[in-house]
This record gives sequence, structure tokens and C-alpha cells, in this order.
Amino acid sequence: MPIDAVPAGKRFFIHTFGCQMNESDSSRMAEALLRDGWAAAEAPDAADLIVLNTCAIREKAEAKVMSALGRYRLVRAQRGARLGVAGCVAQAEKARLLERVPYLDFVLGPDQISELPRLARATGAREARTDFVGSEEYVFPRADPRGVGAQVSAFVTVMKGCDNVCSFCIVPHTRGREVSRPVPEVESEVARLVAAGVREVTLIGQNVNSYAGGCTFAELVRRVAKVPGLQRIRFTTSHPQDLSPELMRAFAEVPLLMPHFHLPVQSGSSAVLERMRRRYTCDDYRAKIGSLRALVPDLALTSDIIVGFPGETDQDFAATMALVEELRFDNLYSFIYSPRPHTSAMRHLGEWGEVAREVAVRRLERLQARQREISLEKNRAFVGRTVELLVEGPSRTDAAKRMGRTRWNQVVNFEGLAPAGALAQVRVDAASVVALSGVERSHELPPVGVEPSHPSGRRLRVL
Repeated sequence: MPIDAVPAGKRFFIHTFGCQMNESDSSRMAEALLRDGWAAAEAPDAADLIVLNTCAIREKAEAKVMSALGRYRLVRAQRGARLGVAGCVAQAEKARLLERVPYLDFVLGPDQISELPRLARATGAREARTDFVGSEEYVFPRADPRGVGAQVSAFVTVMKGCDNVCSFCIVPHTRGREVSRPVPEVESEVARLVAAGVREVTLIGQNVNSYAGGCTFAELVRRVAKVPGLQRIRFTTSHPQDLSPELMRAFAEVPLLMPHFHLPVQSGSSAVLERMRRRYTCDDYRAKIGSLRALVPDLALTSDIIVGFPGETDQDFAATMALVEELRFDNLYSFIYSPRPHTSAMRHLGEWGEVAREVAVRRLERLQARQREISLEKNRAFVGRTVELLVEGPSRTDAAKRMGRTRWNQVVNFEGLAPAGALAQVRVDAASVVALSGVERSHELPPVGVEPSHPSGRRLRVL
């Protein structure tokens, strides 16, 4: 719908915090609103509806949400905009959030996305919709191919929820039990997205390895790879205990499955892993990585690590550093432990022993400094090589350059003319910790050479 055809009072802005699941959910929210006659606002101060799609994985993430709500309070007062909170903070807090934030109009849990258009139109009573939908009744929101524009890469949700209940994690309380999407639905959505111009899909879920929608996850990858026109497949996130030999072999046997695997280890100490209720040891993790690298020697491996977990000793942290040295991850997402409500670790904090904040900060700084060195060494090894990129569009750091990703998921900013969606051959001439740079040698044109644009303009802001 043209922007000038949108009725007054029907522009929305979605502020997204957190993970790929939240990014995907925000896209489904936007599509639902677009179908209901809304249009995206360029900025929150031009919106008649503001939705914060939130993350509750760490306390800092919640603090960012409360800060943003304070900023948007003025917009609500000036424009009469409706203000809502969706996502994991909404699910964790439920109606209590309406009490904490008196100017909030509605609260929407992840299972209730279909209710957003109604809540957006509603006036009067404030409302919280946070019920979980049972596995037999749950319907996965479908991506709308009309909304992807010329998007090169798209998320496809294959499951939601988690049954592992790690002692530090709030996800089972905010996303519910595992529910897998039926195989035909996944195949059909991928086919529709490819027909709309998508070249790469990322299959997402809280624990995709435990997928049970009619086949194993490894078999799902193989079936998705048969969709005509698709060029790349990625997936996230996985749990080490559910990593099967079948999925490992898929990395070697399915050409479309990119050689990049994010497999959170969380700690290099088996004693800490036991308190985390991870159900594997460090030796188990090492063995699986060894098997993967035997099958795919150039596999890029990234991971998550929590430092300062209750009871973590100097010896435990030394074991984590030793694991990092041994496995040499391509990148790490590392954090200080954050107590989360409803979790076993928070209940046992006194028993296990809280790690002093200053100790945890020193450990994190040491870990991140070493990982930056390793990441830089690995990236510098690409200097002088010619690599294949899937081009995403203009560089975000230099408007005169293009940007794409390697098979190993590295960002490359390069000089060249390859359009979005092209597969470009780029010679790498420099490397930093976070990206490569180079010059295009050649490219293969995509079916339609157009620039990528999100279906709702710039209304998705991800922190």
C-alpha cells in the first residue's frame, strides 16, 4: 500500500532486541500489520503504534527495554500512540509489566503474535496476552513472500521452545516447550521465499538439533537443499548433546550447507557444565568437534561462553581458557553470568557461591582479548585468497563499497559492482577482527539484480 494511501493513525515502528528468533518474529509482526492496512514509520516519533520486541536472556537486556520504554513514553504522550511490549520480557513479566509501566497499553507473548493487529486497533482497557499455545494447537506464523522485497537471506523458523532447562537459562519459561514445524510447511515456505528472490535461508529455533517435525533435523536440511534455486543453507542454534553423527555428515555431504557451525559450549570446565545442567562434559564436546573437523577440515566454529557462573573457580576459568586455546574458535559470544528469574542457578546462588563482579569482569576481559587475537589470526589467513561471497548490498561501513558474506559467514566489504544476490569472487587484501576487505574479481548475476530492502523499511532496529 502506498504510504499516502495509509489512513491517518496507522503507522507502526518495531524496536527489536536480541536474537535471530526475535528478528524473525518482528518480521512476522510487521507482515501481520501490513496485511491489516498499516504502514511502517521511518522513526518512532512518526509512529502511531510502537512495539518493543524484547529479549530476557540477560538482566542488561531487560534494562535496555525499560530505558527504551522511558524514551517512547514521550512519543505516546505527544501523538497518542499505542505502546506495546512483545517477546521474552513480555512473557516473563506478563500482566505485572502493566503494573510496572502504567503508560503501557499491551503485553504480547511470543505465542500470541496473531493477536497484534487486534491489540493495535484496540482502545480502552489495557491487556496482556501471554498464554502459551499447546503443541497440538500451535500454528507457526508464515513468512509472507510479498514482504521480503529483494531480500537475499531470510530466516525460516523450524521449531520453537526448549526442553533442556539449563540451570542458567530463562528460555523454557519465555518460549515454552519444544514444538517442531511440520516438514511440508518448512519446505513450502522455503520454496515461496526462493521464488520471491531469496538466495539463502537460515533455519532457526532455540534448539534445532532436537527438531521432530516428521524427520530428523539432518534430513530436514537435506530436503530443504532440494528446493530449486536455493543456493545456501545455514542454521542456528544447536545444543551439543543433541548433535548427531547424521548432522555432522550433512556438513560434508550437502553442498548447500555452509561450513559454519555455532555450537555453544558455555564453559571449559566439566564441573561448571554439570551445575549448568548441560548434560555433556568438555571431553564430549572436544570429541564432537574432532569428528566435525575430520569431516570438514575448514569448518568455521563459533560458540558461547559464560564466565563468572556461580561457583566458578580460578581452575574452572583456566580450563575454559585452555579449551579456547585448543579449539581456536573463529568467534565467541561471551558474557558474564546474569541471574535470571525462575532458573535453578539463581535458586542455588547462595549454595554454589556468587563470583565477585570484579573477578568476573577480569575473566571476561582476558577471554575476549585472547579470542580477538585468535579471530584476527584466522581472518588474516584469508589475505591473498579469492573467496566466494553472497552479496547482500552496500557496505554498512563505506557507502562506496559492497558487502557480502563468505561461506564461513565472514563479512567482506569490497570494491566492485556485484548486485545483491550475486555470487561474487573477491580477492581479500586486508583483515580485521570483525571483517575482511577486498576487490571483486568477477560475479555471477542473480536472477533479478536489485538491492535488498526490508519489507517494512527501517522499522526494525536490532540491539
